Amino acid sequence: MNHLRKEFEVFLRCSHSMQVLMVSNMIYALVLPVIEVFVAAYVMRNSHAVAKVVTYQLSIYAATPLAFYLNGKLLGRVGAKHLYAAGMLLSGVAMMLMMQLSILTPIGVATSGFTMGLATGIFWANRGFLALTATNDSNRNYYYGLENFVASLAAVAVPALIGLFISGTALYGWLGGVANRAYHIIAIVVFGLTILAAAILERGTFRNPERTRFVFFHFHPLWRRMLELALLKGLAQGYIVTAPAMLIMLLVGQEGTLGTTQAIGGVFSAFLMYTAGRIAAPRHRRIVFAFGLGLFFLGAVINAFLFNAVGVLIFIGCLLLAKPLLDLAYYPIQLQVVDAVSRIEGRNEYAYIFNHEFGLFTGRCLGCGLFLGIAYWWSGIAALKYALPVIALLQLLSIRVAGQIFQGLKAAGSTPVASFVGQTTEV
Repeated sequence: MNHLRKEFEVFLRCSHSMQVLMVSNMIYALVLPVIEVFVAAYVMRNSHAVAKVVTYQLSIYAATPLAFYLNGKLLGRVGAKHLYAAGMLLSGVAMMLMMQLSILTPIGVATSGFTMGLATGIFWANRGFLALTATNDSNRNYYYGLENFVASLAAVAVPALIGLFISGTALYGWLGGVANRAYHIIAIVVFGLTILAAAILERGTFRNPERTRFVFFHFHPLWRRMLELALLKGLAQGYIVTAPAMLIMLLVGQEGTLGTTQAIGGVFSAFLMYTAGRIAAPRHRRIVFAFGLGLFFLGAVINAFLFNAVGVLIFIGCLLLAKPLLDLAYYPIQLQVVDAVSRIEGRNEYAYIFNHEFGLFTGRCLGCGLFLGIAYWWSGIAALKYALPVIALLQLLSIRVAGQIFQGLKAAGSTPVASFVGQTTEV
């Protein structure tokens, strides 16, 4: 109890706006596994085509840069927290609309994905900006450590509970034995959680970026390195979201197994993330990043070599550890670079958040394009088997790029703060 009290005191030393943002994100963390995992499973269940799952994901990514642009135009007139709340609500609405499709045609899947992309794009655009303004470099490891701690626990509990609920429709005849009815109920609950998260967010006070130009084409060399890192990160994003659902549905079982499998390593990952966020200093980010990349590569290679139920379990176990480690290191690096280059070039911080999305988008297109190319010219099974290790191998280049970024930050006079101080300036 004393340890928990001390950890809560650390939370209370943060600014009010940082606390509000973290609590809102904690609630929305219960929504993300549904959007990221079970929507893909819904498409897979109703279409039986891995290419359509990736098409849906690629449509989301295609709409995201447009959402970032529209968000930038709106930021001069609407508060960032209002847009962030709207993104939460719209993602819930988009999921409910998705569940209304009786026939998942390629056009229907693409349209649904594009709608979800607009919603989640507005969400992520403002999430990044609010994190930038509510934190500083000394407490960002703690911020993302706590965020990933809750997200990792949600990644365990939510898929397990939902998987049992969906599989129970067939095993016990719940809801007339119709699995899609369970999906519809889940969508309603998700929408309720988005309303709660949005309401809590409204209690915070956050600044907006200045109403200035935010579209640029020429940047400082340090930012160009950051875009290279974003491209490499984007390569694997579609796979991290959709691969677990597709692999389990194909090689292991149905949604009940999906939920149970997501729990493997999840609790350990959650506590590892919180501990790393509390203990790791900013100078350790490159080590944490490299370890996460190594785990992802190891899981992808083992899955391709075995390509059976055991291989899938090992891959998802590695992924559950790798993804939060990568996020714990990547996002503080990104925000530190934004702080540095916005000061050097005298530009609006949102200009870099907006431009960063195009680095991710390029990587996503290349990654999903590789998958779709193998799926259409060879087979969906071959794409699941061989695309993942290729992408994971390419991502190892991120270690070298991250090193160049740290050298650039040092040259720019942006040195990491020694330790977390549990304090940030109110904005």
